[in-house]
Amino acid sequence: MGFLTGKTAIITGAGRPAPLADGTPGSIGYGIATAYAKEGANLVITGRNVQKLLDAKEELERLYGIKVLAVQADVNAGTDNEATVQNVIDQTIAEFGRIDVLINNAQASASGVSIADHTTDQFNLAMYSGLYSAFYYMKACYPYLKETKGTVINFASGAGLFGNKGQCSYAAAKEGIRGLSRVAATEWGPDGINVNVICPLAWTAQLEQFEKAYPEAFKANVHMPPMGHFGNTELEIGRVCVQLASPDFKYMSGETLTLEGGMGLRP
Repeated sequence: MGFLTGKTAIITGAGRPAPLADGTPGSIGYGIATAYAKEGANLVITGRNVQKLLDAKEELERLYGIKVLAVQADVNAGTDNEATVQNVIDQTIAEFGRIDVLINNAQASASGVSIADHTTDQFNLAMYSGLYSAFYYMKACYPYLKETKGTVINFASGAGLFGNKGQCSYAAAKEGIRGLSRVAATEWGPDGINVNVICPLAWTAQLEQFEKAYPEAFKANVHMPPMGHFGNTELEIGRVCVQLASPDFKYMSGETLTLEGGMGLRP
């Protein structure tokens, strides 16, 4: 029996990704889903691409014997986002009856574009897919997380902490998520809800594509950690998410965890 057997986790942006050059799955969301599946959690995975969600559902259920609910959901500037998110929550409760963990991982952005060249649509893309998405999911999940004394894990980034060139909307969204998380930790701590932020540096298909499309921006912003490798999405990012939701693990709610190449935690 795993740490999370019988618990239900919602993970946004967790479809099966395009593979890395070495053929392995390359996304943080799917790495987290894999780590949670190995610990026995039932999963609700969301994303924009239906086929990627169905591929993830098939593989996770087949390999780990858990139940996966795949729900297409796209938070963007042109839709009724509260209704989109509420549909995910309603389906989750109908299927599993509870919510123990919310992981706001989804994020899209136009990286490599300077502030002067950024369009409003590009800025909205980052804000809605990241900051607004986290806001809507947190609001909708709150009553259920209060019941289970649950966990919220949000994702920020070094782009906001360090002011990465060419990532203005991405950095702004991620810093907004950090601020939102700290307020939630203050307001929801008395309800027994733990809220934390992870700022990872993991090697993903998206980062691989960023290196190819914007080599100069990549060189300026992405630096090899001292241990000589980037974080593994499952073993180092996903396992931290398992740890934060494990009943025996106590960490100060509201802290930011910076994963330096997956080799440790720094508050």
